[in-house]
Amino acid sequence: MKIWHNIDKFHAINPIITVGIFDGVHMGHKYIIEKLCSSAKNIDGESVIITLWPHPRHVLNSEPEQTRILTTLDEKIELLSSTGIDHVIVMEFTQTFSQLSSCEFVESILVDKLHIKHLIVGYNHRFGKDREGDIQNLESCATKFGFTVEQLSPYLMGEDQVSSSLIRQAIADGDIIHANVWLGHVYFIKGVVVGGSKVGRSIGFPTANVKTDNRLKLVPRDGVYAVEVMIEGILHQGMLNIGIRPTVNDNPEHKTIEVHVFEMEQDLYNKEVTIRFINRIRDEMKFDSLDQLKSRLIIDKSEALKILRGLK
Repeated sequence: MKIWHNIDKFHAINPIITVGIFDGVHMGHKYIIEKLCSSAKNIDGESVIITLWPHPRHVLNSEPEQTRILTTLDEKIELLSSTGIDHVIVMEFTQTFSQLSSCEFVESILVDKLHIKHLIVGYNHRFGKDREGDIQNLESCATKFGFTVEQLSPYLMGEDQVSSSLIRQAIADGDIIHANVWLGHVYFIKGVVVGGSKVGRSIGFPTANVKTDNRLKLVPRDGVYAVEVMIEGILHQGMLNIGIRPTVNDNPEHKTIEVHVFEMEQDLYNKEVTIRFINRIRDEMKFDSLDQLKSRLIIDKSEALKILRGLK
């Protein structure tokens, strides 16, 4: 897969193109990608994804925190690299870019720069200034500039119409099971282990305090989770707490992500880790003493191990 940040020298044979944000690279996206790759193969062409970065809502909204992302740019590219796509174009989304009409985008980029052969879009795809580029608009542009366009039907899993918004809400609610099904992979966050209070160590449950790589990355709902932890290329099992640690925290406005890695004794300080969320165990709770907290953590570990062993 070739990655392009500058399209001035872009070249592809009979390019079949789709355009979108592709946040999460979920099952609905994979449905479009499979169609893109098969269509390219049928005409001895090459498949091309144009992904917009940063997320348009982060550019156009005064409060970007209102839209959390499922994947950073690097994570998105990592996930796309396993789909069989030939080319990924990362197109910077700016205020100026947002003012292009759909036909201006088609002519100046898809036609003049990329020499498009065929365009594939999702069922609700709209782009251009004020999102005025619907399928009728695109078909008119396609006729004018000599390429074809195809709109796919919605991607359903049961009665659920899979979308990034649906998955964001599930993760925000702590519904990791459904989120992972709709994603088609396990939801993950990456970060670096930073210094913590070391209270967990005093009760036999040492934890690594993880600072996420991107402040806009969506963190699941507060609570305790069964997780897998990738450390230096090795996958470990563990459990994780997201929240304010009400039993031991004297600063209720300070939220942490703390992971206890099973059978891990080495110091993880400053190490990069990837947290893979498998299932949610319970809400965060306040206990009257550290002994009560320890007793509950023993139960949580047992629950987490049952969940994680079920993966094998």
